[in-house]
Amino acid sequence: MANDHLPPFLRALLHPDRYGHPVPDVKLVQTHISSVLLAGEYVYKFKKPVNFGFLDFSSLEKRQACCEQELLLNRRLCPVIYLGLVTVTAEPDGGFGLNGSGPVVEYGVKMMRMPEERMMVNLIRSGQLRASHIDAIATVLADFYRRAENGPQIARFGTAAAVAVNVLENFDQTHPFIGQGALEQTQFEEIANFARSFLANESLFQKRIKGSFIRDCHGDLYSANICLADHVYIYDCIEFNQRFRYCDVASDVAFLAMDLEFHGLDHLAARFIDRFIQATDDQGLRGMLDFYKCYRAYVRGKIGLFTAADAAVDPAVRAASIEQAGRYFRLAQRYAVS
Repeated sequence: MANDHLPPFLRALLHPDRYGHPVPDVKLVQTHISSVLLAGEYVYKFKKPVNFGFLDFSSLEKRQACCEQELLLNRRLCPVIYLGLVTVTAEPDGGFGLNGSGPVVEYGVKMMRMPEERMMVNLIRSGQLRASHIDAIATVLADFYRRAENGPQIARFGTAAAVAVNVLENFDQTHPFIGQGALEQTQFEEIANFARSFLANESLFQKRIKGSFIRDCHGDLYSANICLADHVYIYDCIEFNQRFRYCDVASDVAFLAMDLEFHGLDHLAARFIDRFIQATDDQGLRGMLDFYKCYRAYVRGKIGLFTAADAAVDPAVRAASIEQAGRYFRLAQRYAVS
């Protein structure tokens, strides 16, 4: 059976009758760290029991804590989407239920389901993303970062040494994949050399710290996590590791700019940066962009490799993940040698 590799509770939740609300059908979406069930008007997100070092969901208690953090942090930008914590329980009949009376076997997050056709990534695919959307996103983000927490405990994540921890570990984690179809040795060396050279400019990072640009950010700001419906909804921030979320605002902004360029929308990327700087008067942001865009593209490539290596994904997803990873690594190389 196609779903035999799934945990028993997930196989059970693929049946529409397991929900206490109308569910015509259930769609399962897999990432390298989550299993997401699209069920009627709602979304149920469960964390996989994985430990990548930078992310540890290996125990039920850790997954519960991260689900609670996910709700708290994402309500900063999307209070109406994130509905609450759900439990999967083992029921006396041998099956599984949502928020039942039996022992808890898993925790998840329940969300409102946003209209698929208004997801930013789908607007990009259909050619419907407009300059007005970009302007609205820039306005929402400028306000978000203005209010975002900062201070000495967060600012220390903006030093060159702290940023280097995030950037350089990617090279250790991807080295085993060199020459396997997505990442070549020359690319690896050019990108790594560029990153190390930029990180030597300690004064640049100190200037960003003194300007209070290190904030409790989103951490995963790209089109897959934005819905442009009646409002701008930006969701699915990084909850599992503070060092990926406590960062220079430039790192967050660079991610979305890189994503637009990944989709061939360089003109909208430029507009986004222009509008954001106009709204924030962050004139030093441009000097950090290529470095952080390179970092973000490389991370997306790495995630593609991790997804392809997951035994739970089907062959089509594996092949698509490798192809997409190669595109991200080529984009990272472009920033490194520009």
